[in-house]
Amino acid sequence: MLRIGLTGGIGSGKSTVAQMFAARNVPLIDTDELARELAEPGQAGHAEIVEQFGADMLDAAGRLDRAKMRARVFADPTERRRLENILHPAIRAETQRRLEHTAAPYAIVAVPLLVETGFDDLVDRVLVVDCTEALQIHRTAARSGLAAAEIQRVMAAQASREQRLARADDVIENNAGLAELEQQVARLHAQYLALAR
Repeated sequence: MLRIGLTGGIGSGKSTVAQMFAARNVPLIDTDELARELAEPGQAGHAEIVEQFGADMLDAAGRLDRAKMRARVFADPTERRRLENILHPAIRAETQRRLEHTAAPYAIVAVPLLVETGFDDLVDRVLVVDCTEALQIHRTAARSGLAAAEIQRVMAAQASREQRLARADDVIENNAGLAELEQQVARLHAQYLALAR
């Protein structure tokens, strides 16, 4: 089975592209979703996060307060690495487990920090969703309500556009509308099916 690593900066449109592949019945492993699952109460990741970061990182329901945690880890690279050291090994193991149990010509593994975390060794090809930095900020602000300064802090913690593009086997340009995005996904879907054969 061909394994495609899908990545891109915040606000680039990774999730939209991932859903377009999923709509074509392509198995999708979303590591952001895995991170959320692993940080849920009752999961090992949740207990370790509380132990490492304190109960003040939880909301009233005892779940991880993602906004509070995001503010903390993107303000301090040491804190970010501490959180990654808790979650990334478990995310990696679960990703491998799901890939082993997937029967399809190819699968998409969506990893926002694929280049930064060495997850690219789990995939055969890297697909980067790219757009201008101004569009990244605009889209993220519209979607999340985050201030531009906070978005720029997140972007600074991620690989640069140049670093991602240098690692790409395939690139989807997402500076226009959904129709153009759909055409690019359709073209790559056909290409990946051919490669998988």
